Amino acid sequence: MKAPIRSLAALGVAAAASLPGTASAQSYQVDCAILLCLAGGWPTLAPCAHARAVFIQRITPWPIEPPLQIWRCPMGAAFDGAAPLSPMERLYDITFKAEPAISVPDLKVPHVPVQADERADVDISGDEFDFVRSIRVYHIEFTELPGFFGPCTRLDSTRVGTYGLQGDYRWTDSSISEVPPASKAPKPTGCGFVSYRSVFVDWRDHAGNYGFEEIRY
Repeated sequence: MKAPIRSLAALGVAAAASLPGTASAQSYQVDCAILLCLAGGWPTLAPCAHARAVFIQRITPWPIEPPLQIWRCPMGAAFDGAAPLSPMERLYDITFKAEPAISVPDLKVPHVPVQADERADVDISGDEFDFVRSIRVYHIEFTELPGFFGPCTRLDSTRVGTYGLQGDYRWTDSSISEVPPASKAPKPTGCGFVSYRSVFVDWRDHAGNYGFEEIRY
């Protein structure tokens, strides 16, 4: 059974208390907010709107970065308390109670490499963090040309970015046939003039609800 997560109602009350103004929405750890808001199904709160905007910005070419950079969220940080906190409770405190830290990506900071060996600073191998490993980023590059004097030509450079057990990120080769049905990518059946490029990301939240976004370019 999945470990319990704080209710979205409690999250909303805490967020409103912690972030009373629009400017304050820029002050929290953005990757901690992405992690928490993604788990909660992206509730309609100011910090979650900002977190989702950064999540999508990172996969908007170019470059195509890991949308969640979990290694930037210090879940192993210690906080004073009467009893030890679970990883999700620490995440909540980091996001809404810790001192201001990283917000939007700094253009002066080098871009994240295509492969990211960094990982979460606590053990996230439990099933309460399956929603992290559910994130898939498809970089779709597909061209199809009918052959006037030969066979159909298909050029498929599609690849997929996925998260490992501890939040490390990897790109591997894929194909347009493996892209989820929610994408508007063509499903080749015959042969015609087709050129399709996009970045498609999908995920499941803590409750298993499905979500996705696609960016054509």
